[in-house]
Amino acid sequence: MSGSGSSLRVMIVDDHPLVRSAVARALTGDGMTVVAEAATGEEAIAIATRVAPDILLLDIALPGMSGVHVVRELAPRLPATRIVMLTASSADRDVADAMRYGASGYLTKDLSAEALARSLRATLTGELVIPRRLAARLLARMLPRGMSEPAADGVPVDRLTRRERDVLRLLADGLGDRDIATALTISHRTVETHVSSILRKLGVRNRSEAARRYRDGA
Repeated sequence: MSGSGSSLRVMIVDDHPLVRSAVARALTGDGMTVVAEAATGEEAIAIATRVAPDILLLDIALPGMSGVHVVRELAPRLPATRIVMLTASSADRDVADAMRYGASGYLTKDLSAEALARSLRATLTGELVIPRRLAARLLARMLPRGMSEPAADGVPVDRLTRRERDVLRLLADGLGDRDIATALTISHRTVETHVSSILRKLGVRNRSEAARRYRDGA
């Protein structure tokens, strides 16, 4: 992450050049620098893993791989990057999936340039930025189904099984599920099962938080 006196490095992912240009103009010179752009999910993953921006602004509707799948791939690989959705979609499913997989915020394209910059800075202090109307709908969608927040006092990392610790270590190193499966000579589905168990036992909401717990030695 850039230091307090440094310009924040932002990457914009949107398949519309005019949108990317408008967002870049809104942010440049406001303590932020656009260091990369991408038009597809595949490009986003390839470029972001190389550039490691402070903030990744990501649309949901992309050609090929969706923005939600990009979050799922990049959140564990780039735990220091704040991934913020910037999209026209306010669908409950999109909001829930993006948050579940590690997005630090969910913003819609009708907000002002000033509100966008303010929201991006807020993510750097750990705030989850999301319009109140979407947050209220998300809670209403989740809670009746028993999807309450995980317990904050999950078990310590050293209480995980040996295989779960192996998976968590590689996850914290930035590997995706397929790379972890190859490294441990297990199936991709088995990795997903271990990750699900790790999140539940640690009482965290996503892979980024699990990776942070590992690095903190909790």
